[in-house]
Amino acid sequence: MQASGAAGEASALLASVRNTLVVEKTYPPERDVSGEPPRIGVFVCHCGINIGGFVDVPKVREYAATLPFVVYVADNLYTCSEDTQQKMVEIIKEYRLNRVIVASCSPRTHEPLFQATIREAGLNPYLFEMANIRDQCSWVHMFEREKATEKAKDLVRMAVYKAALIEPLKRMSLPVNSAALVVGGGVAGMSAALSLADQGFDVHLVEKESRLGGVANKIFSTLQERDFQKHLESLIDQVRRHPLIRVNLNSELT
Repeated sequence: MQASGAAGEASALLASVRNTLVVEKTYPPERDVSGEPPRIGVFVCHCGINIGGFVDVPKVREYAATLPFVVYVADNLYTCSEDTQQKMVEIIKEYRLNRVIVASCSPRTHEPLFQATIREAGLNPYLFEMANIRDQCSWVHMFEREKATEKAKDLVRMAVYKAALIEPLKRMSLPVNSAALVVGGGVAGMSAALSLADQGFDVHLVEKESRLGGVANKIFSTLQERDFQKHLESLIDQVRRHPLIRVNLNSELT
């Protein structure tokens, strides 16, 4: 809670310069792969010992080479390393790959990195598939090396057949209404509304009762013997006077 409050205060201080240092990444023209048969590259990662310590990675690599549409396979100690990323770009160009699979860790953390890598090689970022052979395999079966290896093969095979069917996608930009809805006019709700409004956003504060304050209206002192009602009155006054906050009393969401 304290960290969120600190982040809100910092964001308010930086509101006037938001996005002024953003530099848009430039990529080479996207290669048109329509009409091409799938040419899949599979990169199997050791992830140090996270995968390589429990899965026979060379066997997974050899198996991947036997799968349909696969024209290139490799295993790497760390596929996410900068030097391997650069090598992947070169391989995609050299072998004219039009689908890329990385068998490694979680797409939740690394998919954007690999999508950016294949985009550097001129491929649409959605011509990428990831097989999670760490979280879903090596970490689960760390005492069953043979079974873990067979499962890793299964995950790679499924990724290959899926990759053969994926098509390029285009990202869309849609207009966004930069306004916030805060439900509840207690101390937390009012503090959130003020933080957002101080960052330059219109705020709609909804409170079902006839006055702001919530439970805090029944608190008269704190452990520090502070006059809490005086603090509450000041908070309510700030909310009511803020030009970007619209207070809706006796209101509920339907």
